[in-house]
Amino acid sequence: MFTGLIEATGSIEAVRPDGSARRVRVGSALSHELRAGDSIAVNGVCLTVIDPGARHFDVDVSPETLRVTTLDALAPGSVVNLERPLRADARLGGHFVLGHVDGVGRITSIERDGECHWLTVDAPAELARYLILKGSIAIDGISLRIARLDRASIGVQIIPFTWQHTALGAAKTGDRVNLEVDVLGKYVERLFVAGGLQAAGQPAG
Repeated sequence: MFTGLIEATGSIEAVRPDGSARRVRVGSALSHELRAGDSIAVNGVCLTVIDPGARHFDVDVSPETLRVTTLDALAPGSVVNLERPLRADARLGGHFVLGHVDGVGRITSIERDGECHWLTVDAPAELARYLILKGSIAIDGISLRIARLDRASIGVQIIPFTWQHTALGAAKTGDRVNLEVDVLGKYVERLFVAGGLQAAGQPAG
């Protein structure tokens, strides 16, 4: 479980094929705090630390993860967002983020608005039903609020701190991004589909 509040950025140092999977080495100041088996979100994708070092750590990326996220495009020099899991005694400053990517979107525009930036992202059509104006969404692991919504096109405003301290500062129009919608919406939908909720006004049992 994550919050979408990015702790640090990392730089991809190496990408090595491992059958149909890939072993990825990430350089980061967080590395010395990690242990083998720890979870870490890399651009919003929950991965397992395989081999931590003093200045880098390795993760394995499965073929399925490569297929459904943007991690297939990682190359040496790529900058990625990093977040360790939420501790039980920590404040929840963003929203509940699982690190399970729901789809890949594409940045269609980046516009300055004073010191801030507007980011417009086209999401896959199948995610449109989960997108709510003023609701939460994770973009490359960053907890953001949907400030504009037109079907599956969303607009979010990025404050200077987020722009400067995440990989968004290097984002370009046309870039693909990992999207995770608010998990609460998915659970509510599943309950209705499964018939697990009573209709309004009807007594239970």
